[in-house]
Amino acid sequence: MSIKRILSGIGIVLGSAILLLVLFTSWYTVDESEQALVITFGEASETVVDAGLKLKMPWPIQKVEKLSKETFSLQFGYEQEGGEVQSFPEETKMITGDENIVLADLVVQWKITEPRDYLFNAEDPRKILYDATAASIRSIIGSSNIDDALTSGKAEIEAEVRELLSSLIEKYNIGMSIQAVQLQDVELPNQEVRQAFTEVTDARETMNTKRNEANKYRNQMINEAQGEKDAIISRAEGERAARIEQARGDVAIFDKLYTEYQSNPEVTRQRLILETLEEVLPGAEIYIMNDDGGTVKYLPLQPLDRQQSVPEADQESGGGQ
Repeated sequence: MSIKRILSGIGIVLGSAILLLVLFTSWYTVDESEQALVITFGEASETVVDAGLKLKMPWPIQKVEKLSKETFSLQFGYEQEGGEVQSFPEETKMITGDENIVLADLVVQWKITEPRDYLFNAEDPRKILYDATAASIRSIIGSSNIDDALTSGKAEIEAEVRELLSSLIEKYNIGMSIQAVQLQDVELPNQEVRQAFTEVTDARETMNTKRNEANKYRNQMINEAQGEKDAIISRAEGERAARIEQARGDVAIFDKLYTEYQSNPEVTRQRLILETLEEVLPGAEIYIMNDDGGTVKYLPLQPLDRQQSVPEADQESGGGQ
């Protein structure tokens, strides 16, 4: 009887344990920042990305692996912990396309997009990502010139590294996606080389500055010359129009004189002679001799002011008498 009680008690305990196991392993929760993979007898069966309370079959039939949805950062060539930065120059030393040595480190931002592939297709996906990052940056730097790597070509190098790294990760099928690639430092390996390159860079900047100033002066001179040309053309057009109008006026005058000449040729001829003499000899007194030796004054014989001065002189002389 005692043995039956003992076995009964053991059964109750086992049953209670199984019941508790079923109760506590038949549900799970997923946060907003998480994604879950349900594994049935060691094989991935379902990916859960929605947050909330979820049900599953009890352990050991099913279990859940939770992974973060956040964006991770891979630091290549250095480590930063607690505000301190530790560099690894041997990892970052690489050769450019024009056979110069540079040190390049960068940050890769990545996310887990396929939990099944991340957990089952590679033993260490982060190590694969690190090696693929090293291969990508060395490949792109190896096909770039040192000037591009150190100055204005960094953005293009970042884009090319991201493109190559993304293609490698997609090919490896390890459930990751590359979000961004940022070059942190690209520099020369020692101080003497850095100083020499700085001098070369300064000289190039000076050259560009002088060239820009020369182009600015050239454009200014071209604009001034264009302005002068336009002014000359404008004045010439104005003079041309004035001469055309003057010629039209002269033609009208000539036509009028010709009409008068046709009606009375002798009078018109004498008038033209006298007017010409007045224009040629503007201050002279003109006398016309008649056939008997006398003279006849042609009016106006004197300027108007001289004609007015004669009566005034006569009045003064008369008053004196």
